Amino acid sequence: MKLTVLFDESCKYWIGVVEQEEQGRLKACRHIFGNEPRDSEILEFVGKNMMELMSLTKVGTDTKRRKSIRVNPKRLARQASKEIAQRGLSSHAQEAIKLDLESRKLQRKVQNRQQILEENERKYQLRVQKAKKKHRGK
Repeated sequence: MKLTVLFDESCKYWIGVVEQEEQGRLKACRHIFGNEPRDSEILEFVGKNMMELMSLTKVGTDTKRRKSIRVNPKRLARQASKEIAQRGLSSHAQEAIKLDLESRKLQRKVQNRQQILEENERKYQLRVQKAKKKHRGK
């Protein structure tokens, strides 16, 4: 398990990225510290919250292990530019975080749809009861 604390320029906060590799899959999650965290805050996070946070992540990406073979530097530069153009700048941890966010987004969407349907059914039942009451003259 690895914790990396870094400053995120886009949201102007210090974040911690926790990476864990198990059974050939890399799971990652992030924690927003806010202002620059002190050592005591980081130790408290590691001691209390980090394991809970990792247990919430269910989705991970496959880790890719490659043998190191000497490659021509020009070919390596071409391959790197091609990969950056295709994927953008992303690491395995960011990819794992993105997959986890997408899965939670789908769960939330299904849950919200279910609540809307239940609310509509409840309103319909109230209208039916009200109409029956009126019909009976009450």
